[in-house]
Amino acid sequence: MTKSSMRRWPLFQYLADVLQDRFLLPSKRLLLLVLVGTPIAVAGHLLGTGYLGFWMYNGLIFLASLIDWFTLPRKADLTLHRTMPEQTDLGQSFHIEIRLQNNSGQAVAYVIRDDLPLSFEEAGPLAGKLESTEGGVLYSTRATERGEYTFRWLYMRWQGRVGLWWRQSRFSAEQAIRVYPDLSAVRGYLASLQDSLIVDGKKILRRTRAGSEFHAIREYGYDDDPRTINWSASARTRRLMSNQYRPEQGKVVTILLDCGRLMGVEWNGRTRLDSTLEAAMTLAAVALRQGDQVALLVYSNVIKTYIPPGKGLRHLHVLLEATYDLRSDFVESDPAKALEFLHRQQKKRSLMVLFSDMENYLVEDQLGGHLWRLRRSHLLLLLSLSDPLLHGWSKGPTMSSQNAFVKALAQRFQLDRRAFQQKMIGAGIQVLDVPADQLTVTLVNTYLEIKSRDAL
Repeated sequence: MTKSSMRRWPLFQYLADVLQDRFLLPSKRLLLLVLVGTPIAVAGHLLGTGYLGFWMYNGLIFLASLIDWFTLPRKADLTLHRTMPEQTDLGQSFHIEIRLQNNSGQAVAYVIRDDLPLSFEEAGPLAGKLESTEGGVLYSTRATERGEYTFRWLYMRWQGRVGLWWRQSRFSAEQAIRVYPDLSAVRGYLASLQDSLIVDGKKILRRTRAGSEFHAIREYGYDDDPRTINWSASARTRRLMSNQYRPEQGKVVTILLDCGRLMGVEWNGRTRLDSTLEAAMTLAAVALRQGDQVALLVYSNVIKTYIPPGKGLRHLHVLLEATYDLRSDFVESDPAKALEFLHRQQKKRSLMVLFSDMENYLVEDQLGGHLWRLRRSHLLLLLSLSDPLLHGWSKGPTMSSQNAFVKALAQRFQLDRRAFQQKMIGAGIQVLDVPADQLTVTLVNTYLEIKSRDAL
């Protein structure tokens, strides 16, 4: 900052304070009354009375303006308070209520505008009239980006009895809200994983055949495997009873989240990191509900966050608190460093699920060596979001030499991605390259399939 600008700064600060806290604006009513004085002056000139009527009319307006000016409610007579939730889900609409308290003793017409962060949908001005001492106004908004945001001010204009002037001021109402990933899919999957179905008000037990861990003894069903019949229990109860098995619990699922440059690429208003984070939290919720433990590692070119394995749905809250405000870094990610760190930290066999971009898998020279080493003691699953633009270019028409070049290049990239998948599958490492809208369901089904065959 230069010396001259530093001298001007106090003046600018004073003007900003006046405009925000102590500024008066003429209302439409005052402007219309002033404009009406023009035909009065013209009529007076034509009638030969001069400007007597004009000055009398404007004098009355001036007197009424002074009365309105001095009787306007002061800022100290008004109190504003905002009520809103402490947290919300990404893209979910929620309500915000603004309560007003008027101690001026007169009705107040007002216009309020909230200090919404840029990533929230604008609600527009909220207009009304407060006849009593207390009132409120309600509006809805929603967030378009994850993270923690602060609502700092409430801006308000109000009128008095005459309604010729607006007084403008701002009220401090600092509140924070946390925007979490969209968890609607998580709730849906948890509801579908219940042990029983409700049909016509009756509970029907799901027939679980997968797994090797003994869970319970129940009545034999017509579609049960005869090898699961418990003859001792059947003899005691004089009814045919069957053993129920489930996949082994207490296994470890380790989630690795890439926050590098490529994960910040947007498609349809959502970044790759947003899509993978929601899928990762859904997988964590399902795994915790199944009785497994979940660990989390977040990295870019450095290790950003590591949460050791934990169990129970309470651990899901810990994972959400660590990831709800994640942002992609403008650096190239280093998955080899993350895998090296995890090799030192995670000694127990686990299912390692790596969320990254296929380009990182293809260009990382040292990744293969770390994957070969980890696959000896862990089960690896690599995930990537397929590129819709690449798919569209590879299927597009060949109308010119330029189109043919783009199409050939896109097909070459797709062949490279398939070759990498085949290479990993040959080494016993599963790779999923799926569209964003199919990532969550494909991931959960893959995890449940691994659990059902006791691959862990």
